[in-house]
Amino acid sequence: MRTRGKQPDVPAPECPWSEIEPGLWMGGHEFRGGSGRLEFAVVGDQFDVVQSLLRLPGYGPGPGTEHHVWPIPDGPLDGTQLAGVIRLARAAHEALDAGRSVLVRCYHGYNRSGLVVAHTLVRRGRSTEEAIELIRARRSPWALHNDLFVEYLRAGLATARLLEELAE
Repeated sequence: MRTRGKQPDVPAPECPWSEIEPGLWMGGHEFRGGSGRLEFAVVGDQFDVVQSLLRLPGYGPGPGTEHHVWPIPDGPLDGTQLAGVIRLARAAHEALDAGRSVLVRCYHGYNRSGLVVAHTLVRRGRSTEEAIELIRARRSPWALHNDLFVEYLRAGLATARLLEELAE
């Protein structure tokens, strides 16, 4: 399994967030700006809904923005954590159906956010492989480089959740 913590050579993204499909954005808490230096990705009121899989103080969103926080590791997830990912994807899907913009973010905006965004795309009718390819094309080739998360998506999150709960 490859994760951010075990892959120090994973480059920071070139932008704070990327639109994956209309209204559905994926991002992180830092990015490499035009100067080449790391910059903070602070959310104000650019989005109607922000979902944070990692919460760092001072990174927003601003007051009045709907904010869902569900911290999970960039590694193996238990059944409860997977249930939270499924709930976030459902909430993102419903917000998009209501015409609202959604940002799903983690540290770099590659793996944890990719898991939620991919499951949202599957809920919206895309195949798992289409969702993964779209995320990598629009966010970064590094998106979903955590092989375990890709396995969760290919198995289906509900199935992965059930298997994790049985193992517990």
